[in-house]
Amino acid sequence: MFDIFSSFSPGLLMFLAAVLFVAGCVRGFAGFGAGMIFMPIAASVMLPSTAAASFLFIDGIVALPLVVRALRLCDWSTVLPAVIGAVVFVHFGAWLLANTDVLVLRWTIFAIVTGLLLLLISGWRYHRKATWPVSLGVGAVSGVLGGVSQLSGPPVVAFWLSSAREPAIVRANLIVFLALASVGTFFAYIVNGFFTLQVFHLLIMATPVYALAIYAGSKGFSKASPKHYRKLAYVLIALAALTSMPALDPLFR
Repeated sequence: MFDIFSSFSPGLLMFLAAVLFVAGCVRGFAGFGAGMIFMPIAASVMLPSTAAASFLFIDGIVALPLVVRALRLCDWSTVLPAVIGAVVFVHFGAWLLANTDVLVLRWTIFAIVTGLLLLLISGWRYHRKATWPVSLGVGAVSGVLGGVSQLSGPPVVAFWLSSAREPAIVRANLIVFLALASVGTFFAYIVNGFFTLQVFHLLIMATPVYALAIYAGSKGFSKASPKHYRKLAYVLIALAALTSMPALDPLFR
């Protein structure tokens, strides 16, 4: 019989539940961003591999209803090549993480994510049709960043927001992309033995909390204006940049 308190104290569980609830609300509203909120905090109180495996499993299960609804709205002509690029290049990102100086990689990631944010704020828009090679390339960049740091969202977010498509399409693209791209991550985590008993202990608390939060966030999206959606997306990308910045490790890790 599972004893959740054998792995986590009640106080720590309450703290993680609060963080996960905020992350789930953001995920339900924006279609992405939960990992940017949960991972830096969770990785400061448990093994990063445990935090990553727990979040991947929770998000994969609870976000399924979002995926089902998004399948009807997403633009497959740009989502599918982005997924292929991410699934292939996530392994290259993992290789870089294992064989390259981590500090150099993290500063590079910070520069890339910050550059994407500044590009969006500048008002630049990608007005051309999203071709397969372009979408594949954006997905590849996302895969590399995901393999290195779990920050696969910002490149595709910046790409689809810059297309000036309506927020419902952008959100659907992100939900489907993240769901399909995570399949490759599941296999990688299984091979590396990241799904431990501690992960499944955490699921007992986390799954209902995250499900409730995603439901609340989804309801909020249906009432929000496009302007609010874009502002939240910009804030989340900025959060991704800050949490990947080595100079701020004392605050986030």
